[in-house]
Amino acid sequence: MRKLYDAFAINTNKGPEFEDEASLATTLPAEVAVRLIAYYLPQFHAIPENDSWWGVGFTEWTNVSKTLPKYVGHQQPKLPADLGFYDLSHVDVIKRQVSLARRAGITGFCIHNYWFSGRKLLNTPLELFLADPTIDMPFCLNWANESWSRRWDGSENELLVEQVYDPQDHAGYVRSILPALRDPRYIKVNGRPLIMVYRPSQIPDPKAMFASWRSFLKAEGIGDPYLVMAQVFDDNDPRPYGLDAAAAFPPHNSSWLAKNDRAHLELLDNRFKGHVRSYEEVASDVLEKPDAEYRQFPGVMPGWDNEARKPGRGTSFYGATPSRYAAWLYAAAQKALRIEDPQERLVFINAWNEWAEGAILEPDRHNGFGFLVKTRAVVDAITASRALPATSASADSRNAARPAWRHYLANRSRSALRRLLHLSMRR
Repeated sequence: MRKLYDAFAINTNKGPEFEDEASLATTLPAEVAVRLIAYYLPQFHAIPENDSWWGVGFTEWTNVSKTLPKYVGHQQPKLPADLGFYDLSHVDVIKRQVSLARRAGITGFCIHNYWFSGRKLLNTPLELFLADPTIDMPFCLNWANESWSRRWDGSENELLVEQVYDPQDHAGYVRSILPALRDPRYIKVNGRPLIMVYRPSQIPDPKAMFASWRSFLKAEGIGDPYLVMAQVFDDNDPRPYGLDAAAAFPPHNSSWLAKNDRAHLELLDNRFKGHVRSYEEVASDVLEKPDAEYRQFPGVMPGWDNEARKPGRGTSFYGATPSRYAAWLYAAAQKALRIEDPQERLVFINAWNEWAEGAILEPDRHNGFGFLVKTRAVVDAITASRALPATSASADSRNAARPAWRHYLANRSRSALRRLLHLSMRR
């Protein structure tokens, strides 16, 4: 019990990489060489459906606040700091989030959007966003097209809301988001609005649906959308679906295969049956992957741990720190800079506020503003150096132009990447 108490105390107090808000730049970056887009979860306000399914007043905070560490070194609970247990039905909260994100160099939010054959859930934050043009933040939408079930408590087969695809109304979803697509803040790639689809594989005839989207949006004067799939559940290639690109969504796809180190850890709860994997191992594996034959946007995660959603059987990645995240982010941005078209130099971060999955950039009690401060450090470093020169430059000239620790990125060997992930961005 004493070890559990000590672990709880460590995780809810300032850690070795804690930063306060004074460490975060107050001015916005002068230039953005790579657009950093953070996934944004709207499930921080009560809705009647969640009240019915999970209990009155349920939000994401309900599970987050009761999580305990399961092994020595397990960073749980993850509790908010300066923003508190906020409610996204209040526009002032969204404005505060946007202010911090912009100061950190985040250039946009990819908001998870829940639409079920005309039924919208968790839509209040988006509605507040669209109603207030003073919220100065580019955004795009990710259609989270999965059905909802009780999988958080183990009832995998009990559907709460089923996603039904009507072949007679392929354009139903994009029709529903026309106000967002017409908003001048909506993220575009060469003038084309970026729309993400979480799981195109679940759509019965995806090519027909996406062709319908394109025709409908052209007729509406929006133009040809830039359609992107999330790389999840071992689905990677956008081409069979008629999509334009894919966005990495770590830890999905490669990270689940990393070795489970649970047997080598000191457990604080012998009933724990979850999976524990190395953050460094995952980052190295992701960075070592060769470039895809299709347009792929790199992805980074500040951490990941869904113990809050699956008590006693969650998956976590130990060793995640602001400095290791910064090294991964810098490498991902370098990769994005190799893309010839500047409009397609995007990096997706999972996530801004996935508190129940331990994927958060927002200030928390252990790291404070650490992840935001490191994000800005990476943005400033890339802006100052412009990272990779033109693709016509020789490998020798590219290497000579970089500080020594960045030289490791060019080698792309496992040992070099591991060493990089040990280095602090303070160098």
